[in-house]
Amino acid sequence: MSLLDSAMSALSGGSDGNQSSLLGEAVNFVQNQPGGISGLVQQLQSQGLGDVVQSWISNGSNLPISADQIQQVLGSDTVQQIASKIGIDPDTAASGLSQALPELINHLTPNGEVPADEDLLSQGLNLLKGKLFS
Repeated sequence: MSLLDSAMSALSGGSDGNQSSLLGEAVNFVQNQPGGISGLVQQLQSQGLGDVVQSWISNGSNLPISADQIQQVLGSDTVQQIASKIGIDPDTAASGLSQALPELINHLTPNGEVPADEDLLSQGLNLLKGKLFS
């Protein structure tokens, strides 16, 4: 298991391989999103989920997002592609992403701000490395 897989497993609380894979795909999705994390935030805001995504960024508790909202915001094709990569059905992927994205965004914005530097994977790995080896 690679360091990235180990880190994703630690972030997901050591849950099964599908959850780790889903979290890894969530990182890839956010990193490849036009505009990175800022682009995803804007996409969520444009779909009327500004309060939800702001709760993930802020230092308070995270508001939930439903699997249906994930499907709406990301699009069924994107959810299907993520599900296919992991080998799960799209409904399971949407449900998992509804849990993974808030945690991911929360962990990548530890100071309550979207980072200016869009090297999301490096930031995520540095954050996770600190959690794993502190």
